[in-house]
Amino acid sequence: MTDPRHGGIAVLDYGSQYTQLIARRVREQGVYAEVFPYNAAPAQINQHEPRGYILSGGPNSVYDPGAPQLSAALQDGHAPVLGICYGMQALTHALGGAVAGSLKREYGSAQITQTLASPLFRDLAHTQTVWMSHGDRIESPPPGFTALAASDNSPYAAIGDTARGLYGVQFHPEVAHTPQGRQLLRNFVFNVCNCAPNWSPGAFIEDAVAAIRARVGGERVLLALSGGVDSAVTGALLQQAIGDQLVAVFVNNGLLRLGEAESVVRIFGAERGMNLVAVDATETFLSALDGITDPEQKRKIIGKAFIDTFAAEARRRDDIAFLAQGTIYPDVIESAASSGQSRVIKSHHNVGGLPDDLHFQLVEPLRDLFKDEVRRVGTELGLPDSIVWRQPFPGPGLAVRCLGAITWERLETLRAADAIFLEVLEREGLLRNATAQSFAVLLPVRSVGVMGDNRTYEEAVALRAVATDDFMTADWVRLPYDLLAEVSRRIVNEVPGVNRVTYDITSKPPGTIEWE
Repeated sequence: MTDPRHGGIAVLDYGSQYTQLIARRVREQGVYAEVFPYNAAPAQINQHEPRGYILSGGPNSVYDPGAPQLSAALQDGHAPVLGICYGMQALTHALGGAVAGSLKREYGSAQITQTLASPLFRDLAHTQTVWMSHGDRIESPPPGFTALAASDNSPYAAIGDTARGLYGVQFHPEVAHTPQGRQLLRNFVFNVCNCAPNWSPGAFIEDAVAAIRARVGGERVLLALSGGVDSAVTGALLQQAIGDQLVAVFVNNGLLRLGEAESVVRIFGAERGMNLVAVDATETFLSALDGITDPEQKRKIIGKAFIDTFAAEARRRDDIAFLAQGTIYPDVIESAASSGQSRVIKSHHNVGGLPDDLHFQLVEPLRDLFKDEVRRVGTELGLPDSIVWRQPFPGPGLAVRCLGAITWERLETLRAADAIFLEVLEREGLLRNATAQSFAVLLPVRSVGVMGDNRTYEEAVALRAVATDDFMTADWVRLPYDLLAEVSRRIVNEVPGVNRVTYDITSKPPGTIEWE
């Protein structure tokens, strides 16, 4: 069996915030791409025998002391290279060209015009809009390179040595603000590197199943199944690979959305026949949260309660050798901050923090996948859309959407309001296609109202719906007024204890997607 990772693209990270996006854009073409630190060992970078390399952007000036330079893995010139922004400058600097600070920096939209035909720009418009973000520019290209495109400020907006398959672009083709950027990357992947589209959900599943069986053998594997898409797809993949050797533990902490706990047990237990252990720990979690209002305290308490509950179930079994986690590729990249040029965004632990007496080997079958790829694999494995397309849900659950004190009554109020909002969005076709994350928040605020000629003094609900590609930035969705009016009317009429509904119109930044 051919490894679907072989013959793809290696992306070298020079510290750009868009490095992940480069890999995603390549994978969208059906070709595997993996991100490596710019200074990783050649053996590591070349482990999957890439047919080409892409060098990311970065915050440095290549001529400064200590600035990242061209990787040693590329020095022999045996495969095509595409340098993007800083990557173009690193390529130019290493091969004998000149890079210098520009008198006029370029940030934002710009127009470039092709000056010479090339495989990189095949079938692209002669003049096109691109997105720039640089303060340095190419003063003279290396020997053998010619100008392929220019902008008003950059006579070398794109350069190339077509004989050797070496190219550089000063703009960012990976971002949506460069409308023809995906086609340019496609040209590099197929016209220049001659890659084959071997990366598909089916190919991944076949390879992953074989790898799981080889690693696990006849041992049992323990999985914390939350019902979210990552753990669900991990569970489905493991079940296909090893069947009843998988033991999935689902902990109902009482902080889930309406009907969610019952749905997880039904789908994975009754319908899919998974070896599922369902633990109702609602009282444990609510008792631990009693009187707690600080969001960070909530998170810590919930994290500890989950570890204690999961560990207690794990100790009931003495035949478990492996722990499975739904770690995905962005988790790996963000935790590593691998290039040394990027800052650590956040640490990911999943089921980390287990007591020392639980010695498990780790299985992470999704660690090479982006979220959109995880969803496609889930569909290929036959999981229902209600699981595959479930919107992101915070680890602490409704505890960080129920602002203030956590009580069962307030959680039930929030569950009911949230279900109405999601139901209406689903009915109108907006839950999956127009909003990346939508939910209700119960505020620790009471306001005066009038219902049936009587004065009320009840709680308020805030609705939140955002659109985003990467969850690093997000904008609030301009939902139709009539839809918001219907949701507000239904919540006030159908959910006891709520007499006011608001809509959050804050973008990220300055806000965050969640309220806590």
